[in-house]
Amino acid sequence: MTAVLFDFSGTLFRVESTESWLRGALAEARLEFAEAELVEAAQALEAMGALPGGVDPTWLPEDVASVWGVRDKSAELHRAAYTGLSRHVPLPDDRLHDMLYERHMAPAAWVPYPDAAEVLGALRERGIGVGVVSNIGWDLRPVFREHGLDPYVDAYVLSYEHGIQKPDPRLFAAACAELGADPRDVVMVGDNRRADGGAAALGCAVHFVEHLPAAQRPDGLRPVLDLVSAVPRANGSDPRVKK
Repeated sequence: MTAVLFDFSGTLFRVESTESWLRGALAEARLEFAEAELVEAAQALEAMGALPGGVDPTWLPEDVASVWGVRDKSAELHRAAYTGLSRHVPLPDDRLHDMLYERHMAPAAWVPYPDAAEVLGALRERGIGVGVVSNIGWDLRPVFREHGLDPYVDAYVLSYEHGIQKPDPRLFAAACAELGADPRDVVMVGDNRRADGGAAALGCAVHFVEHLPAAQRPDGLRPVLDLVSAVPRANGSDPRVKK
């Protein structure tokens, strides 16, 4: 194998909890919120799926449903989708909805999985190209730089910059092209079977990890190193899908 493609959220990084997200925005806005009300609002925001990178919505309001399926195709659609969800939760100041959206883009809102640096570093040592392919509406490069992982990444292919979102094979093809890699010699690593599984249409091998809090998945990426060593160069056979 000559390259590995990684998803961002739930694969290499995990976003902070919804409660931490809300507390951070409240502190930035210098707003007081009774503890019981804060916890209740955090639970409501989580149920709405308002935190990008968090859990999916339990239901979609009509005003968000029209953009939800294409939210990762542009920065504007992404913001509209997630602020639209959060606005269904009463908060002490209407400014908080935009502040919450801004906060989730901050490097401090994200933590790399414990083995991310180890695995990316090992791939670099082996001469394996690394790309990040993400359905997202904002530039995640500062997150990688702040956490010291940017030196290990050779290419970033972000849906909002291409107007294409996973599982569309064209997004994976763009990443392979940037890395100069034959898709049949590439492994895609992600946590979403539908979105990340789209790479298989190109002939990529696909490996899935569990979308868990960072502390609960200390070594979920390490099997990728064995997979890269074990999977032979493609010879026209169907790509293998690993779990």
